[in-house]
Amino acid sequence: MSVQSGVLPPDAVRTMFDRIAPVYDTMNRVMTAGLDQRWRRLTASAAVRPGDRVLDACCGTGDLAVADVRAGGRVVGLDFSERMLERARRKAPDVEWVRGDLLELPFEDESFDAATVGFGVRNVADLERGLRELRRVLRPGGRLAILEITTPRGPLRVFYRLWFDRIVPLLGKLLRGGSAYTYLPASVRRFPGPEDLAALLGAGGFEDVSFRLLAGGIVALHRGTAA
Repeated sequence: MSVQSGVLPPDAVRTMFDRIAPVYDTMNRVMTAGLDQRWRRLTASAAVRPGDRVLDACCGTGDLAVADVRAGGRVVGLDFSERMLERARRKAPDVEWVRGDLLELPFEDESFDAATVGFGVRNVADLERGLRELRRVLRPGGRLAILEITTPRGPLRVFYRLWFDRIVPLLGKLLRGGSAYTYLPASVRRFPGPEDLAALLGAGGFEDVSFRLLAGGIVALHRGTAA
């Protein structure tokens, strides 16, 4: 397991995100030309209805959880990186922030109306188990939205490979925790494509699964309903 392979043990992933927490938001804006916030709003609107109790899993510094709040949700944000959560708490002190693992969610069965995950499932050691956990904590009919980087197959493929495989790691080296931005493109390459992730969601207890490609296919927004 290594940064270059895009596969790291859970403790190494946690340490990596603790280390890059101070630059995480800045790098997100740079890597996406500022589009990441719009994508998070789309993700929130795909799952959250006013009054919903919402889980934002792998919440990082809290941007998607804040979008869920603005969509009308009563939000719980969960992440296993304490340094990330420190920054999330500053953004939204009224949100319930919980340190925990997507693979062992510390919540009762059927305790949420909706769940979101933004740029997080790619880092989970056991993706299928993580999807089953999300299904477990959603009530039947509850909505799930997952926002994740994917590999484009169209005209942007060449640009994507130059940007993510070459330029982003170089930018990361200028900042603390730069190894994470070598891990990023490698983790995307090993992650299931949109169709395969949709199939895993179906196998994990979700129905009416669909996905939408954004930014020319660089990002996928998956949606499903808990069966």
